[in-house]
Amino acid sequence: MKLHIALLTLAFAAATGAQAEEKKAPTPQQEKMKACNADAKGKTGDERKAFMKECLSAKPAAAAAASTPQQEKMTTCNADAKGKTGDERKAFMKECLSSKS
Repeated sequence: MKLHIALLTLAFAAATGAQAEEKKAPTPQQEKMKACNADAKGKTGDERKAFMKECLSAKPAAAAAASTPQQEKMTTCNADAKGKTGDERKAFMKECLSSKS
């Protein structure tokens, strides 16, 4: 009987330890949400909604600085292709992305 109690105690301790391990540090997205929420204090309705959308979609400065020339080219070509659709856009993007600049 003492053996069963000891085993149950051991199993309970292991389960409790596993639960404690699950409570890890917040993810970067959770940290970002926390910071944006704090910055949005005092804003309500559509103003808060717009602020939160902008804040949560903003890239960190380090990630923005790490963009490659190809990514920059894609961003520029995408902006220049505004208003073009279908085959016209496809041809424009192909030409724009393949050009040397």
